[in-house]
Amino acid sequence: MSIDLVTARISEIQARLAQLAPVRGTSASAGGFSTELAAATGAPGGSSSGAGTGSGAVTGEDVVVEARKYLGLPYVWGGTDPKKGMDCSGLVQVVYKSLGYDLPRVSYQQAAAGRPVASMAEAQPGDLLAWDNSSRNKGVDHIAIYIGDGKMIEAPRTGLNIRIVDVPSTPDVIRRIIDQPAAASGVLGRTANAASGTPYAGLIDAAAARTGVPAALLAAVAKQESGFDPRAVSPAGAQGLMQLMPGTARGLGVTDAFDPAQAIDGGARLLRSLLDRFGRTDLALAAYNAGPGAVSRYGGIPPYPETQRYVRNVMAMAGAGAAA
Repeated sequence: MSIDLVTARISEIQARLAQLAPVRGTSASAGGFSTELAAATGAPGGSSSGAGTGSGAVTGEDVVVEARKYLGLPYVWGGTDPKKGMDCSGLVQVVYKSLGYDLPRVSYQQAAAGRPVASMAEAQPGDLLAWDNSSRNKGVDHIAIYIGDGKMIEAPRTGLNIRIVDVPSTPDVIRRIIDQPAAASGVLGRTANAASGTPYAGLIDAAAARTGVPAALLAAVAKQESGFDPRAVSPAGAQGLMQLMPGTARGLGVTDAFDPAQAIDGGARLLRSLLDRFGRTDLALAAYNAGPGAVSRYGGIPPYPETQRYVRNVMAMAGAGAAA
């Protein structure tokens, strides 16, 4: 194969990796990159995290990733065809069905599925937001998928395409279809402050407060990944304090991985999603290093010496930090 063809293939793979969601993001390490690279190319040993079947493996972030695939598709009243167009409830049904959840066809029935969420303050990505805008219809008549940060994906109305918009008003109904895994006993507790003398302690403490990821764990990951060097670049191209791959950084909304504030915030949100997904600190760290697909495939920490050392080192440092 010529150099030009190889270069073109690499560019194609990088573009595909850039579209992966944060929860599907890779670690900055060579192991994480190679795992997701193999998944993107279909090479032996590669594994994507895959869609869940309603058994708890699926997360709200998976719902958001799936819904984003249909951005720009035309609104079609009564439509359920992901190639031609969908209406609001058609979009919701198609997205959830692809992840193994069979929801009713119409919006007012979907708005009774799952369990209620009390308010937007408690809403999480993947939740359904619904409004009763017309007395002519039975129950709610518009439904959308919350993606976080006050935004949602909706199929709006005839003449408009499926899009991301700000949540326009307080929904009449908020429903959670996917139960987010609760923090398990295997998750390091205590989000309080980073140990005295920790570089970037203020940024770490703030990210811990926002995400609920223990400050000691964030500090340990930053130390293991980069030695607290904000300009660090790995041989695989991972960048910054938390060693985020460019595609992963983009998926997290990190525009400059060399900026310590953005890097720590992005790394914290990535860790939060992995903790929620796997329910244990050691598995979340393994996924940060080797990719979530590898953890799912092996049903635990993958048998990679580099990943096993990574988990041991970070857990030891985080435990010492939590006890400080």
